[in-house]
Amino acid sequence: MFVGYFLSYKKWFDRHTADTFSKMVLGLALPFEMFITITQKFSRAEFFQLIGGIIVPILSMVLAYFASKVLAQLLNVDTQRRGTFSTMFTCSNTIFIGLPINMAIFGSQAVPYVLIYYIANTTFFWTWGVYKISQDSQTFAGLDDIPKKFGVMAGLKKVLNPAMLGFIIGICWLLTGVKVPLALANFSTSIGNLTTPLSMFIIGITVYFLGLRTLKLNKAIVGVLMGRFIISPLIIILITRVIVVPDIMVKVFFHSIVHANSKFGADFGSDVPCGC
Repeated sequence: MFVGYFLSYKKWFDRHTADTFSKMVLGLALPFEMFITITQKFSRAEFFQLIGGIIVPILSMVLAYFASKVLAQLLNVDTQRRGTFSTMFTCSNTIFIGLPINMAIFGSQAVPYVLIYYIANTTFFWTWGVYKISQDSQTFAGLDDIPKKFGVMAGLKKVLNPAMLGFIIGICWLLTGVKVPLALANFSTSIGNLTTPLSMFIIGITVYFLGLRTLKLNKAIVGVLMGRFIISPLIIILITRVIVVPDIMVKVFFHSIVHANSKFGADFGSDVPCGC
């Protein structure tokens, strides 16, 4: 991240570089990373155990969303910002921040668990989250066709992105029991290994061009920070005391919340978590 920041300062990287790296991560590196991780690191039995754990992030997001509604009332957040407030309170930047940090801490074994959180996070963001944000927007004020613009099908198009398709293809391959050819495995590993360094570069570039001076703290942002750093992690801890899941899954979900926090623009609501 520091290298990305420093090279932006030295004018090696610009905003277009971050866009290019983002496309490479989401459209190329991450799908291959998902494919090779699922097919090489998991058995069928481990996969079914993994999928069962998706109930934890789903429940945590539902509870966090309702907690955000209560907190918005207590903080008297502007009614025109409450949809954005609740979405930022509930959703994380799972890929560009959550994935590289989890991999740095836990290694490649964290990838499938990050993806499980990512599935729930992305589905929530591109369906209910985007719909609630659209209600805040003056662009859609007074329109009756918001549900049509941000319906289930529009959300599914966002959810079924290249990374998700890489995961699905990996699952299908795993269930067939066919071994991945060595050439394809080596190619997928090489391309997939770009995910973490490129993601770290993106974070550094974004921090440089965003700048800390653009951040204006107000009660809404403080509320979102409370949700991301205190309330949501506590919800995960409480849920996993009731629903037993592997220890590594609990740790990854926890770090996906604490580290993969929403990013903020100069004015609250001008920037939202990418939902990726």
